[in-house]
Amino acid sequence: MDPRPDPSGSPASGQSGHPEAAARPHVVVVGAGHGGLEIVRGLKREAVDVTLVDRHNYHTFQPLLYQVATAGLQPGDITQPVRHIVHDYPGTAFRMGTVTGADVAARTLTLDDADTLPYDVLVVAAGASTTFFGTPGAEAHAFPLKSVSDAVAIRAHVLEQFEAADRDAAKVEEGALTVAVVGGGATGVEMAGALAELFDHVLAEDYPALDVARAEVVIVEAGPDLLDAYDPQIRAYARKTLERRGVTFRFGAKVTRVEEGGVALSTGEWLPAKTTVWAAGVRANALADRLGLPQTRGGRVVVDEALHVPGHPEILVIGDVAGAHDAHGVLYPQVAQVAIQQGRHAAREVRRALRGLEPVPFVYRDPGQMATIGRNAAVLQTQGGRRMTGLLAWLAWLLIHVVYLVGFRNRVQVLLSWLYNYFTYDRGPRLIFTPESARAEAAAERAGIHVEVG
Repeated sequence: MDPRPDPSGSPASGQSGHPEAAARPHVVVVGAGHGGLEIVRGLKREAVDVTLVDRHNYHTFQPLLYQVATAGLQPGDITQPVRHIVHDYPGTAFRMGTVTGADVAARTLTLDDADTLPYDVLVVAAGASTTFFGTPGAEAHAFPLKSVSDAVAIRAHVLEQFEAADRDAAKVEEGALTVAVVGGGATGVEMAGALAELFDHVLAEDYPALDVARAEVVIVEAGPDLLDAYDPQIRAYARKTLERRGVTFRFGAKVTRVEEGGVALSTGEWLPAKTTVWAAGVRANALADRLGLPQTRGGRVVVDEALHVPGHPEILVIGDVAGAHDAHGVLYPQVAQVAIQQGRHAAREVRRALRGLEPVPFVYRDPGQMATIGRNAAVLQTQGGRRMTGLLAWLAWLLIHVVYLVGFRNRVQVLLSWLYNYFTYDRGPRLIFTPESARAEAAAERAGIHVEVG
């Protein structure tokens, strides 16, 4: 990779957006997620100009989206304006926009306003989007959980169903108080546990005339158990804990159709549920399809062991959109830790290229995985085989998520909200409030109309 401007006068040459530093290499980073932010942090002291591009003007801490969806946190608790994050990074600029295409030969990106953005080095950190596996009705009627607008839409929809059932108790039989969570991975488990607590401890008091005990959370999982990446003991703990909290399961059942009033299962069962949350899978961001680069499973862009695109050493791809794999050929999981470590590696690769050094392979150091089931209950499993469940795992989960939140204000607000929730058994923003712009964005994202970057 040669990060220096092309002396031949290519479109990328000398167009960094900083006229006073026209000779400096221009690094464009697409996506202000975990990986993208690590790259700009790693380059803030280098003699390069960086442009960070994202369709939103804020960074989202995605691991806590489910808490916004279940009224535990507010959207502002897990978001941070990108311009605020990078304002003291010399040579770093932010561009709000959606990348719609690229000319890799000319080293330019095309944005949704028809403008072009030249680069000397391109790092794609665009994240992932929800995949519905072609399930009929899923895109129209199921709620994904990949953005703040998704989380707010879920919260509003669940509360609207409670309001409808409070007006007409017959709607309970139609599934108004039933939520089908499709997918028994970490996202599905966390969502189900948080919904069960919301129903039992909060909405039961908000709706005294409604038999909230009839509210139900059902996890629909095509496999035989929850959390298939975890050890059997942890899976058993998670299942028993959720069962004690009233969550039920449909194992070995695939969703064959989603309608406004429920889901059809491969077992022949019809599950009445006015709310369906889709936590069954992700694929690479749709931007990967528009770059014209080779792709592998899940739409992920093929990269070499140093995260460069073969034949294009000036392009690095990281995180959920990268087809990077371990020594056994297994694709890395699409989780925040991978994006963070790959973002740091990409920044090092740019720095090495500036010094004329050869690329080095990316090595992932797996810290393990964890998921929370609710109050005083979580599971933790390290790569070395250490397992932890219950209160200690829950406290570890809280600490780690606070540490990785971006911004001191967010950390304080989240801690205060968690303390309030813990000691009062109450939740904060139980608002049926979805601005029309958020509704339109959520619908567009579900329909795949726009390319989500970030």
